Amino acid sequence: MSDLNDPRVFFAAERTLLAWNRTSLAWMAFGFVIERFGLFMRLVAGDHTGPWSRGISFWVGIVFILAGAVIGLGSTLQYRTVLKSLKPVEIPKGYRVGLGMASNLLVAVLGLVLLGYLFVGGN
Repeated sequence: MSDLNDPRVFFAAERTLLAWNRTSLAWMAFGFVIERFGLFMRLVAGDHTGPWSRGISFWVGIVFILAGAVIGLGSTLQYRTVLKSLKPVEIPKGYRVGLGMASNLLVAVLGLVLLGYLFVGGN
């Protein structure tokens, strides 16, 4: 439990959450680029063997996207833990503390949807 009684502690935690949100987005975007670059290289080389002939770039991209989703979920759980440790005086009245968590969860869920798309038919 925090003993500072200062709302800046809460805002620091929220900034950290949003930094993790950007990090998870970057990991997922990088993974998507890696996966699509492998598809591009196969098409340039004239390899049209179908959606199930996936190279190493597909799997590396998938790992990056999955890691981004896990980062988003993990940072949300960590933020909830920090919120539980704060006193009510440290959170400004009327401030919606759930918007950052909702943003992180939405990014994580969309990352998982992207994984599903790439596995099912993202050729």
